[in-house]
Amino acid sequence: MSKKQKSGFIARYQDVLQLSASVAFLLVVGLYASLTGADVAGLSGSAVWLLIIAAVVGGYMAMNIGANDVANNMGPAVGSGALSMGWAILMAAVFEAMGAIVAGGEVVGTIKGAIIDLEQIPDPAPFAWLMFSALLAGALWLHLATAIGAPVSTTHSIIGAVMGAGIAAGGWGLVNWETIGNIVLSWVISPLSGGLMAAGFLYLIKRSITYRTDMTEAATQVVPWLIAAMVWAFSTYMLLKGLGQLVKVGFGTAVLAGAVLAAVVWALVRQPLAARARRLGNSKAGVNGLFVWPLICSAALLSFAHGANDVANAIGPLAAIYEAVKTGAVATSAATPLWVMVLGAIGLAVGLSLYGAKLIRTVGKEITELDNMRAYSIAMAATVTVIVASQLGMPVSTTHISIGAVFGVGFLRELLKVNYAKMEAVVRAGHQGEDRAEVEAYLARFEAAEVREKKRMLADMKKRAKAREMANGALFDKREQKAFKKAYKKEIVKRSVVLRIVAAWIVTVPATAVLAAILYHIVAAVLR
Repeated sequence: MSKKQKSGFIARYQDVLQLSASVAFLLVVGLYASLTGADVAGLSGSAVWLLIIAAVVGGYMAMNIGANDVANNMGPAVGSGALSMGWAILMAAVFEAMGAIVAGGEVVGTIKGAIIDLEQIPDPAPFAWLMFSALLAGALWLHLATAIGAPVSTTHSIIGAVMGAGIAAGGWGLVNWETIGNIVLSWVISPLSGGLMAAGFLYLIKRSITYRTDMTEAATQVVPWLIAAMVWAFSTYMLLKGLGQLVKVGFGTAVLAGAVLAAVVWALVRQPLAARARRLGNSKAGVNGLFVWPLICSAALLSFAHGANDVANAIGPLAAIYEAVKTGAVATSAATPLWVMVLGAIGLAVGLSLYGAKLIRTVGKEITELDNMRAYSIAMAATVTVIVASQLGMPVSTTHISIGAVFGVGFLRELLKVNYAKMEAVVRAGHQGEDRAEVEAYLARFEAAEVREKKRMLADMKKRAKAREMANGALFDKREQKAFKKAYKKEIVKRSVVLRIVAAWIVTVPATAVLAAILYHIVAAVLR
């Protein structure tokens, strides 16, 4: 079979092949669990089967986390062209698994501490059923979200599921509603903070580099500082989040260590970046070329940190079930066995390898067009916002921040395009009656001018247009007015995709809660 025939076969039967690989992985997980974790002396047959099935569901949850959440880290890098889809998936699989195994932590809380009151569920059997139902509900919801192309918060998914199963098990009084209120608040705080931060970074880049006549010279001065800022942000983030289970450092220490490393990198990259900027040329494409490797490194580090942190959403409930079945007691935290950690790590890698491309494409290409400068702004916004929010104790979602950052750069582009359309209309109004070639030449000079020069030219055109308005009674003719209105309607951010994603965010907690409550009653009826 030729290479072309193989590609055609894979494309034709892709869904079947993906499903077959997924089922095969889950069967291996069941066998793996039966030979390791479920092999506990003294357990009844039903308890052993509960552990095996819970391990399979944990593997299924890990797969869905990998398929859905990987887009937050890899989407911007792929959408900008810094990474191909194949390399992004391979890199994410490696670094997600490394993060889960190396820095996933020896102790994982059995639940998101403040969601339900454990003292009201002293019996380990209902507690195990509760966690199993929550795990399955969260996995099913993430599967659906991935299928419709909506990146959602995996943490919110499992929290909503624990809440719903908890209500089913012990009533409404079991839930800490203050925590749930903070989660609802994060639906607004997270995307807004990420979007504003990303828009701010992108505008800074535009004003300091791409709005300059000599972009090469501006890039040689500014880009080393931008890369140093990224090194600082990611070093601090990794010390606080990615390596938090291995290295315990305070906020101040992490910030200082990041600053030292950033200073070293700034000193090392100045000359090489200046030489590369001159080779790439005086253009936006040349400036974009300077951000390729920083974006690749940031995507790898974000994947590592994600694997270290969010693997707990899959293995945390599984560890809780294992501890409850094994010891016959409900613990507030449980030591996570190595077999559970490995299961979570491999599940993340398998899920993103099989299904991650869909969400990567959604985040990187379907919401708005990205280039390396925009992707840099998104990565910086996500990292800095998480650092600041964690220190302030703000309830934020990393997924919502990252996607909000994509929205932010897209809406900034729309705003700038509309503003430029206004300026162009004023320029044309100031040239009414003049030769078309002269008008186009002036517009070309206007577009290439720096911000201060644009303001001067625009002020001149406004004076000329005002004089014509006083003489002729109209600032714009009908054709120009029509073109001006059309500029307002141009959508750089696809509203249909935004609405789909936001709707999925809003219903995540209630949807997983209802599903988990239904599943709890089913599980309890079968096992009681």
